Amino acid sequence: MRKPVIWAVGISKLGELYRDIVPDYAAQADVHIVDKGYEAVIEALERLPAGSVDGIVAAGSNGDFLRERLALPVVLVKVTGSDVMHALARARRALPASSPDSRIALVSYARPAAEFERFKSAFHLDIAQHTYVDAQNAEDLVHRLRDDGMAVIVGPGLVTQLTERAGLTGIFLYSQDSVRAAFDTALEVARLGRIEAQRRERLDTVLRHLHEGVAAVDLNGRIEAINASMAGILGVTAVDAVGRTLDTIAPALDIARTLESASAELEAIVSMAGKTWVINRIPLLDQGTLTGALVTCQDSQSFARVDRSLRSRHRPRHLVARYRLDDLIGDSAAMTQVRALARRYAQTDSTVLVHGESGTGKELLAQGIHNASRRRDYPFVAINCAAFPETLLESELFGYEDGAFSGARRGGKAGLFETAHNGTIFLDEIGEMPMPLQTRLLRVLQEREVLRLGANEPVPCDVRVVAATHRDLRQQVAAGLFREDLYYRLNILRMVLPPLRERMDDLPRLTPLFLERALARAGARMSVDALQASLLPLLASYRWPGNVRELENLLERIAVVCADVVDAREISRARLVEIAPELGTTPPPPAFDVSKTNGGRINGTTGTTSVAAVEAPDAPMTGRERRAAEELARIHSTLAACGGDRNAACEALGISRSTLWRKLRAE
Repeated sequence: MRKPVIWAVGISKLGELYRDIVPDYAAQADVHIVDKGYEAVIEALERLPAGSVDGIVAAGSNGDFLRERLALPVVLVKVTGSDVMHALARARRALPASSPDSRIALVSYARPAAEFERFKSAFHLDIAQHTYVDAQNAEDLVHRLRDDGMAVIVGPGLVTQLTERAGLTGIFLYSQDSVRAAFDTALEVARLGRIEAQRRERLDTVLRHLHEGVAAVDLNGRIEAINASMAGILGVTAVDAVGRTLDTIAPALDIARTLESASAELEAIVSMAGKTWVINRIPLLDQGTLTGALVTCQDSQSFARVDRSLRSRHRPRHLVARYRLDDLIGDSAAMTQVRALARRYAQTDSTVLVHGESGTGKELLAQGIHNASRRRDYPFVAINCAAFPETLLESELFGYEDGAFSGARRGGKAGLFETAHNGTIFLDEIGEMPMPLQTRLLRVLQEREVLRLGANEPVPCDVRVVAATHRDLRQQVAAGLFREDLYYRLNILRMVLPPLRERMDDLPRLTPLFLERALARAGARMSVDALQASLLPLLASYRWPGNVRELENLLERIAVVCADVVDAREISRARLVEIAPELGTTPPPPAFDVSKTNGGRINGTTGTTSVAAVEAPDAPMTGRERRAAEELARIHSTLAACGGDRNAACEALGISRSTLWRKLRAE
């Protein structure tokens, strides 16, 4: 087989970046750098034979333009958080020494970079972020920024080119790593596309020549040729059937309409000989003249078997659940219980409703349940119900027919419920689903069938539903924002994922895992154990409103900033707080629970369980006593989070060992 042909589409600086990288891929693919954009690329492709190009690599508005108009795979060069940080660093160096950061602007295509906003907030940067949607919009934006006094503009190739034309300094946003990642993805897509095409061709051949019945008739409906499978279906021999009209042998096949209209009738359902068959009636044309028709007949059960085989063996990569229940890291009682309950739920097909704050790992749990279930060999489809407007969400979930609305894809599109057939669909943020769609979802759950937009007949659908939300759906029901009948349909098997602050015992396991990955990505050489020892006391005193996702992102930030440090002992507590200011905040004191007092002493528990305050049942505390109790509660909580390590607890609390000993002795 020939090597895959990849077009690297880009102008200006992106094209220069391609030229530096393309030689490294010469052994794997024929990569052609196309110094064109938009319509010019489409016109160049139209001049080539079909199948000449296996994939395209592009970026920004150019990439989106091509993706919308081409049937070829278009892989976008994506900007990473690292790209943004390095580009901003170069922008700062390009500024005169006395110029403020406010003279730097970051421009991205279509939507703002969310990671930059978090980075900007964490480091208090005075850098504005802007977006553009097309070339004209980008040019207008650059001129407006110049008029507003901007000196340096960071952005994609189109923006930097326009910036330099306007007499400003342009900083190119993309890096070699981002382009290499796009090339690698394009090669993988091309490889899988070829494999898929070959398998589909072999399957079609088998169905056409071996498994299905085939009969050819002339203009009068007389059988000219018939294979053994069709003769067996009709209950005749092939020799006896030739020359007889098909209607006299099998009236249910009714070929007359196809011979009259010369139009194909595909996938008709016919009952014959006590079975249900899938019939295709196809006109036979010779240089545009109708000469007869072809009838194929196949048992509907074989279609069901082939459908299951295709769904299990030819799933796209994004429909595969990557995580298992063992990937829910944590030895705390809460996480042990979650894993045990999830394994029990995985043995059933009942709907699961997962409650949990953002960042607790709801989708990871859903993937784990899928991989532990009998549906593991079938698709896992995930969608965030809050990420789409109502009309788009409806078409994504339920699909649409050809011509259902303006802009609908030719031939229609299967919805995610159909895509997840025999597998699992994960409906994240189900509490954000609009009320009209809740009604349609309820019907799907009740009837186990989907009606596409613009369709008249529903499609049967065997899907296991896992829904997730961070909202209290009962309150939503009471407020009239969520259907009560849908709530009860979803709330069959219920799970609650604990927030990180309620399972702080898991920090010593989570921290080295995330640190090792982050340091490896950043190319750092320092010891994970040494950095963890410095970090753990600070991490243990934070409340983690963003949960495990926040922990992973924060450790990523620390790893990137400290990547050049070899000895982790050189990184002081003050430096860590400077990198991650949230770790320097003092958490609120634990909640007080008078019912847990025991003889006027404070009862401490491990993890993040509240530590009860001392309060005599018949005499209220004085202000000094309450402050002492709060301080002692904070000491016990920190000791528990540090696993009993008094040195780590002293560092986290900012006190000496003698002070800690004295306060515990006074207890």
